[in-house]
Amino acid sequence: MNSRLTARPDGVGGAPGDGAARGRGPRNLAVVPEQTPQPRRLADRLFGAVTPAPEARPQQPRPDAPRAVRQAAVVVAVEAAVFVALAVVLLWLTLTGNPESVPRALAEVVLVGGVAALLGAAAMGLRRLAGWARGPVIALQILFAASGLAAFQAGRPEIGVPALALAAAAVYLLMTPEARLAYLDR
Repeated sequence: MNSRLTARPDGVGGAPGDGAARGRGPRNLAVVPEQTPQPRRLADRLFGAVTPAPEARPQQPRPDAPRAVRQAAVVVAVEAAVFVALAVVLLWLTLTGNPESVPRALAEVVLVGGVAALLGAAAMGLRRLAGWARGPVIALQILFAASGLAAFQAGRPEIGVPALALAAAAVYLLMTPEARLAYLDR
């Protein structure tokens, strides 16, 4: 029989080089120090112990937005202000007029107000070079350009021309090399 299997915990027996003769146990087992367990509270046993708060991460300086991105943020903020004004006008027309369906008219007001809020948040995001802001702004500008083109073709150039001009300006400013590099360097 193998001498490691016959070693006794008291150190008697075993092969001369396996550590059993010195009172440490066999070489293939780790020595575990005796620790007195601390009594745990009932809440710690049921819900787990509270972990210490992590250290605060050091603040990294935020890069300044390039001029083209700041200008695009201004264009988007102007669009947001136009949509806020449109929501107020639609609400006034809903409350003072006689719409066919009040819930549908109020839903339209909420939709226009939601677009205004999204544009306002995206304008602030562009100003801070937030990565999430650029994509929705480009997508909304494409929708605004299509709406402006439809309004222009429907004989309403007073709506279509400004919508096309604002959409083209925002897309152009966000596609300049300095704007693309600002988002690439993030």
